[in-house]
Amino acid sequence: MEFGSYNFGISGDLDDVKQLVTDIKNGNLKPIYFLMGEEPYYLDKISNFIEENVLNESERGFNQMVLYGRDVTVEDVVGNAKRYPMMAEHQVVIVKEAQDLSRTIEKLVAYAENPQPSTILVVNYKYKKLDKRKALYKAIKKTGVVYESKKLYENQVADWIRRVLSPKNYTISPKAAQMLVEFLGTDLSKINNELEKLQIVLPKGSQITPEVIEENIGISKDFNNFELRKAIGDRNTIKAYQIVNYFAENPKDNPIVVTVSLLFNFFSQLLHFHGLTDKSPRNVASALRINPYFVNEYIAAARNFPMRKVSMVVSTLREFDVKSKGVGSNAVPQGDLLKELLVKILS
Repeated sequence: MEFGSYNFGISGDLDDVKQLVTDIKNGNLKPIYFLMGEEPYYLDKISNFIEENVLNESERGFNQMVLYGRDVTVEDVVGNAKRYPMMAEHQVVIVKEAQDLSRTIEKLVAYAENPQPSTILVVNYKYKKLDKRKALYKAIKKTGVVYESKKLYENQVADWIRRVLSPKNYTISPKAAQMLVEFLGTDLSKINNELEKLQIVLPKGSQITPEVIEENIGISKDFNNFELRKAIGDRNTIKAYQIVNYFAENPKDNPIVVTVSLLFNFFSQLLHFHGLTDKSPRNVASALRINPYFVNEYIAAARNFPMRKVSMVVSTLREFDVKSKGVGSNAVPQGDLLKELLVKILS
């Protein structure tokens, strides 16, 4: 979803983000915005939106201040927040990297209970969150806004990518979205950066395909964990070994820890699949939290891997997860471990 030049995408708390930004645009401002949580993408977007939109350009010189948690104390923050604006209705004080003040952040409680009405204090508290039982959280909830940005689950990110692209008139194929998630994980900022690069080289109305990803980001469309998972599920031994050999030759780009983790998730979902009474595509997609596009892969894999075999594979993957982290296998090259793992899975 877009606000001016800002694209906030979507998360589980879309309505909160939408309402927060709409209120700011309409001048319904609060004296404190405490932005916290594990996903920094939204925290930065909201903070930057306030920084660039509450005051006009002529007002910012005297009335907008950006502080950094590592350089200030809570007392410094309060001192600046208590100042009066000059020739403007409001002043804006933004504290970036405020998590560096986590040990003393509760000292902000006295100010939060009686904030300066003409100050907009923005506290960007990344990767951490306030204790909801303590006085500071309760005080800010009464006088200002506490926004918590939660990390998306991996199975939610592909949908987030599609929703980010849609207002900009771009689409993305399910496989291409999966490639980005596999390569970049759930870091929304990194994913958004790559999407913005692709939008520079692609005309509006384009679809982002695996070929586009390979050419512009450098992720192989044929030799990746997504394709390995599919080859194993299909019991396509030749292709699976080709991919594993590629991984063995390029270990830095294809760490075994990531491969084992993704395969573990896949076979754990397959175990769940076997336990479903309703195996209709719609119910499978809902129960496993996967894109409906990939349901047929799970159906095919379930035919090739009965429940008993899946249980054995899950146990094997647990064993290799330990080995991949160097426990009891320091001298074994990553490529050899992968090949041994593949033999055990496909035997």
